Amino acid sequence: MDNKEALDKKLELLRQKYDHIGQDMLSYLDGLLYSRPVHYWEYIHLETLLSLQTPRTDFPDERIFICYHQITELYFNLILLELKQLSEKPDFASFMLRGKRIRNYFKNLTHSFDIMVEGMEVQQFLQFRMALLPASGFQSVQYRLIEMQSMPLIQMVNNEVKPDIPSHATEEDLYGMMYWKYGNLELKTGEKTLTLRLFEEKYDALLLNTAIQYKGKTLAELYRKLTPEERNTPELVQLMKGIDLMMNVFWPLSHYKSAVKYLHKDQGDMAATGGTNWQKYLPPRFQKRILLPELWSEEEIKEWGKAWVLELFKEKVESFWN
Repeated sequence: MDNKEALDKKLELLRQKYDHIGQDMLSYLDGLLYSRPVHYWEYIHLETLLSLQTPRTDFPDERIFICYHQITELYFNLILLELKQLSEKPDFASFMLRGKRIRNYFKNLTHSFDIMVEGMEVQQFLQFRMALLPASGFQSVQYRLIEMQSMPLIQMVNNEVKPDIPSHATEEDLYGMMYWKYGNLELKTGEKTLTLRLFEEKYDALLLNTAIQYKGKTLAELYRKLTPEERNTPELVQLMKGIDLMMNVFWPLSHYKSAVKYLHKDQGDMAATGGTNWQKYLPPRFQKRILLPELWSEEEIKEWGKAWVLELFKEKVESFWN
């Protein structure tokens, strides 16, 4: 096919495209003719992006803190994009495609946490953090949305109240029992912290609506709806276990590692910026949030999130990453 034939074919395809939506192809070609070239810095809004870091103190390392959390939120947004597309087309091929992307995003998030653990001077952090009260990483609504779209609410209910849940409990009831709501209570009074109250005021409606919208369509539930042959495909089983570990063990443990470095003291642990009880809230061994319990042995679930679990999977970790 010569250049003229190739051009004619492309023009015909364009004509069909714009006819289909009731538009005039020539008008769009005029737009192409008059439009300016796309520049990298314009396309990614570089200047705007670099203007979004607004430290509240003069400590240089606060900029690291801001940039890292902004990067984290961008990765969360990409995970949500994959979960949404998977819910719209939940077949085996989509699970393999979207699942690998989700795993890779969590892989990068987990590995990148060294930026937080090693990237800031402890003394600078302990000082500039006081200017951030009552803000907390706890208030990342996108991570909560990932949870809501990944597993049924019952799997995220606080373990201490789970045995008492009535059989007629609604989504609204279960949402009020989410594990993270119990990680933001005042130690002395048992009342909700200001951090939690502000978060609920802004996002409770969105989170509850998302939980209702995704009921029966979460990542875990869609996996269970695949055929037995598809569910038991070794590659998919390994992929789902990898997502499970990264979402519910490695990512929380990365936060815990950071909190231990910056907030642990010989005289006792300091409170997180939002007043959260991070010692009980962050370690996954306490709540044992598990995406797909049926893929794990009783021993693995018993030791979920404990230091020993990393030894258990030491030889397998690389396969979960890949």
